[in-house]
Amino acid sequence: MVDKEQIRARALALIAADGRGVAGRLAAEFSISRQLVHGHLQALVRQGLVQGEGNTRARVYRLATLQETTRSYNRDGLHEDIVWQEVFAPVVADLPENVRDIWRYGATEMVNNAIDHSGSVQVHVGVRRNAVYTDGWVADDGEGIFLKIQRAFNLYDPREAILELAKGKLTTDPDNHSGEGIFFSSKVFDAFDIRSGRLHFRHDSGELDVLMERPADAPGTLVLMRIDNDSERRIQTIFDEFAAPEEYTFAKTIVPVRLAQYEGEKLVSRSQAKRLYQRFERFRHVVLDFEGVAEIGQAFADELFRVFATAHPDTMLAPIHMTTAVSQMVKRAQAGATNAS
Repeated sequence: MVDKEQIRARALALIAADGRGVAGRLAAEFSISRQLVHGHLQALVRQGLVQGEGNTRARVYRLATLQETTRSYNRDGLHEDIVWQEVFAPVVADLPENVRDIWRYGATEMVNNAIDHSGSVQVHVGVRRNAVYTDGWVADDGEGIFLKIQRAFNLYDPREAILELAKGKLTTDPDNHSGEGIFFSSKVFDAFDIRSGRLHFRHDSGELDVLMERPADAPGTLVLMRIDNDSERRIQTIFDEFAAPEEYTFAKTIVPVRLAQYEGEKLVSRSQAKRLYQRFERFRHVVLDFEGVAEIGQAFADELFRVFATAHPDTMLAPIHMTTAVSQMVKRAQAGATNAS
């Protein structure tokens, strides 16, 4: 006999993903009657964990908000640890220690970024928890992170700012910041979004980093974070993944090459390769994820895997998730580098 807690836990997971047709999916998955399933769903409703709308087979469920706190602060004189203690900490207080550590890290890093970089009059924060996961957000009304990076680094297009953020070690204030906060925050959460202007950068655990165009030019910057309440992810594990062996330095990065493609353009030129490998020399190990890239041009491959690789022998380039067409171009360029040496 299936344990009722197992059924209800699975019901919550299904509702978190899609609240439609939950009864039918549960009945099929556990080989139990819809009547028994409805009993479990009603128990979750009575516990205040879910809410339902509609009748019988058309009924749609959604996770109920169990705790929520929002607040706006004047940026001048604000300290991120105060925001953590007043807004985030009470909502996640009884979650596992590893999850609390992730929230403490991400929330304080993002609030500190808004304090030091946004120039906004106010910083807006919030956190919302349900039975499965917790969402948090930090927003400001400043210039916007992508435009600021574009201006500070003299980039041609604000979309280049997203590519640079994805690499890590990027900051407009190197005397006071390491440029690691956004990079590692994007890795420790299940979902991490930055929305600013017309651009939206999203990182989902286990999926590709995605750059999207937004329909409206929104002011300021909004950072959204989400993680399951029972996640087993640990911050130190993520830090170790990107550290050099036997060291505690940020020495490895994973670069989604598709972020260098704008509006479906193909990666064919040397200038595109140069845009991609900018600041690679700061890392010992660069993983180039070609997922979503169907093909690359000879000049692009040569510039990256021969010219750059030859000029920077201490930086190892490791391409992954290549199509046959991409792999052939990479091997051709690498062969040229080997012959030249």
